[in-house]
Amino acid sequence: MDFLPIKRAILSVTDKSGLAEFASFLTGRGVELVSTGGTHKKLVAAGLKVTSVSDVTGFPEILGGRVKTLHPRIHAGILADKDNPKHMLTLSELRIEPFDMVCVNLYNFADAAAKGVDLRAAVEEIDIGGPCMLRAAAKNFHSMLVVPDPAYYPRIVDELSAHPEGVSLALRRELAAETFSRVSAYDSMIARYLANTPL
Repeated sequence: MDFLPIKRAILSVTDKSGLAEFASFLTGRGVELVSTGGTHKKLVAAGLKVTSVSDVTGFPEILGGRVKTLHPRIHAGILADKDNPKHMLTLSELRIEPFDMVCVNLYNFADAAAKGVDLRAAVEEIDIGGPCMLRAAAKNFHSMLVVPDPAYYPRIVDELSAHPEGVSLALRRELAAETFSRVSAYDSMIARYLANTPL
């Protein structure tokens, strides 16, 4: 589709700058917000209506937060091709609501590594669910908008303000490419750290 209406978004961000304002803009347009942990608390504190991921999955966050979004009710909602009737029928049969936007930025592993914490503590700052959601949304850019950084909030606000019908395919593809680049750099940074840090 050329223009993607944004009706449902999942937000899970480490960098919360501009988050409340961006989320407020979305809710003002009738977008349903789903969120995790600290992001959920920030949005609730801002007076916004937001659904927790646990309420969507029917499963609590476990393993100290290592497992939150790794669930079919999240990833099927992100990966479904909205132009594929079989995909949409599957969602309907399983009562899974599709997402239209994934707004995620990753744990700041570089800061953790720079603090000189031991290896076991450092690996806790390796984001798993975030890259999974980012990659899924970027792969499915024909049906999804992926937002990997707060720096893009103003462009999305401008785009939605200029195009009430939704976000253009051109912007979705651009942000998908940027997302894959960022996830690749993130993984490369972790690989270098693991290769060069003593046990």
